[in-house]
Amino acid sequence: MTDQLTRTPSALRVVLGSRLYRGATIALFLSGLGFSSAAPQIGQFLVRDLGASLTTAGLYYLTNLAAPIAGYLVGRRSDRTGRRLALFRISAVAGFAGWLAIAFAGALWMPFVISTVVLGFAGAATSQLFAAVHDEFASSPTPAADGVVSTIRMALTLGWVIGPVAGAILAAQAGLRATLVATAVLTLAQIVPLGTLREPADSTEHGADGARPVAHVSLRAMAALLAFTGLFILVYAGEPIKYAYLPIYMNEQLHLPAALSGAIIGIQPLVELALMPVAVVVARRMGILPLMVLGALFGVGANILFATTGTASGLFAGQVLMGGVWGVFAGLGIIVAHRLLPTAIATASGIYLGAPALSSALGGLAGSLGVGALGLPLVFVIPAGLALVAAGGLVVLNRRVRERVRGSNAG
Repeated sequence: MTDQLTRTPSALRVVLGSRLYRGATIALFLSGLGFSSAAPQIGQFLVRDLGASLTTAGLYYLTNLAAPIAGYLVGRRSDRTGRRLALFRISAVAGFAGWLAIAFAGALWMPFVISTVVLGFAGAATSQLFAAVHDEFASSPTPAADGVVSTIRMALTLGWVIGPVAGAILAAQAGLRATLVATAVLTLAQIVPLGTLREPADSTEHGADGARPVAHVSLRAMAALLAFTGLFILVYAGEPIKYAYLPIYMNEQLHLPAALSGAIIGIQPLVELALMPVAVVVARRMGILPLMVLGALFGVGANILFATTGTASGLFAGQVLMGGVWGVFAGLGIIVAHRLLPTAIATASGIYLGAPALSSALGGLAGSLGVGALGLPLVFVIPAGLALVAAGGLVVLNRRVRERVRGSNAG
């Protein structure tokens, strides 16, 4: 055991010792901080500053459906050229321009068009960073690779922990437009930690794992990745339902104090952060997909608690379980995506990281129909059922791709 620990460097030490890994970590923190500062405020901005109705404001989130398409297109271009960091910088600049344009929008149609056309491409910045990190693993292998990915991914989650609070404070003090300007600045600031760092000299000639850049990836080659992404969408669909209706349930039916409601909502990302490095260690022992089956079942349990307990302690326990779900999926999902399409890493990143946008649309539709038919809190039976289907699908997928996903670079 001592010899094994000696051979396997600390993931944190590897991250701190590499300019690319260190820069990617800081960049993703800034990305998460910026986007999560704006996400809870954009609806209010549309209503208060641009005069949208509540129904129209809700339709804004459908513009996220363009993100998976943009992510795929950028990923395909990246796999053809190998220029991950160049496309990352272009995407970050697009995000800056898009958020800045929304901040100064004078007509209601402008945020909808800008989000659809521009911000979808901005989201590709994250996938390009993960592709660049994977390329670095191929050229400089490390037994801590999975731990490095999880550590970098944790920075994005940390940004999401801090961002909503920071955005609310800034909006209260300086206004909603100022918050959107801050998001634009943080999006552009992603470029700074990586400075003028370039891809390795041979990265435009050889893709991941030494392969030639990919001109085309067939649908058959992407089948396992698309199946995994679809199952992830089912798991993630519970998030928009929860954030839409759990606060209403706590405030209007359970009449919980605001501080207690905030604590229940806020515990999930803290549990997620704590469990992400643990998930890497556990996955090394039991396998990534079997652990994801367990994570999906955590989602089933969490939503059943939301639907049936009717107590603060039950909701708190449910949120702890949801932290377990994302401690597994947030840290390990991108690793699985890369292993399912190793010849086109950026394409894999773009497809997988575009899944939350599709999940938001699915969850929003299912929640809207479900709350009308079932009411609160029984609407949470729907995401419980979706997570159960995902768990079964992951069991089947594991039987088919176990060897492809197992890998050898647990951190």
